Amino acid sequence: MPLQLGSYGAFVTPPRLATEELAAGVEEAGYGTLWVGGNPGGDLGLLERALRATIRLVLATGIINIWKDDAADIAAAWRRIEEATPGRLLLGIGVGHHETDGARYAKPYQALLDYLDELEAGGVPRTATVIGALGPRVLAMSAERSHGAHPYLTTPRHTRQAREILGTEALLAPEHKVVLTEDAEVARALGRDSVVHPYLSLANYANSLRRQGYTDDDLAGEGSDRLIDDLVAYGPSERIVARLREHLEAGADHLAVQVLVPRGTDPLDGFRRLAPLLGL
Repeated sequence: MPLQLGSYGAFVTPPRLATEELAAGVEEAGYGTLWVGGNPGGDLGLLERALRATIRLVLATGIINIWKDDAADIAAAWRRIEEATPGRLLLGIGVGHHETDGARYAKPYQALLDYLDELEAGGVPRTATVIGALGPRVLAMSAERSHGAHPYLTTPRHTRQAREILGTEALLAPEHKVVLTEDAEVARALGRDSVVHPYLSLANYANSLRRQGYTDDDLAGEGSDRLIDDLVAYGPSERIVARLREHLEAGADHLAVQVLVPRGTDPLDGFRRLAPLLGL
């Protein structure tokens, strides 16, 4: 049976933010899923602890980097966790980036297929995996070889295009950033801190944004205000909610919401403040 993610999930990165306290807090606030951004990897112990601290919450990786963790190890960790907390762990899988993964980054499309094959051979069903897909080819793979797609750094326009590629059955669970302020300068500063470094210097994200209609001028330097405003929802509460709901109206089944806060600040309060606005 496919995992029950709910309409909205909470997305945090780096992985160390996904504490047991945060997991319990976002579950209590009504979110269906906690997405752990970055690469939690290894034995997935961080996610296991968060699952044990909650009752219904789904834990999802966003994403496991195929170059950094052996598929057999991840499959073994999934089996261990699935036995203890069945139906609550979703493996988001992705190919990383040529710029950061260096010489290991070779034939990424085939490498991703091979990794998915190894996960299946290790006992992980397709319903327990999604792919960090952006472009048309990998989006199509997501529908064919996994439960669906988890696009990152995208707009409702991408969500609409992705749904057309995925068809009606595959899960579509994009991410969108939020700053709970009406101050554009504050929101853009936090947004740029989350968007520009490293994403605008990574080819796959830059190319994805170009496909979404942004120009080289939008992607240059610290990113245009237009780009940041489209990727980061802020303003009056009704404006924030309307922006997030655009993804669902465009065909998303689930939206992973990343509440941006100053570095060193616990994001849980922001998730709690946002929850009733989303009807959770």
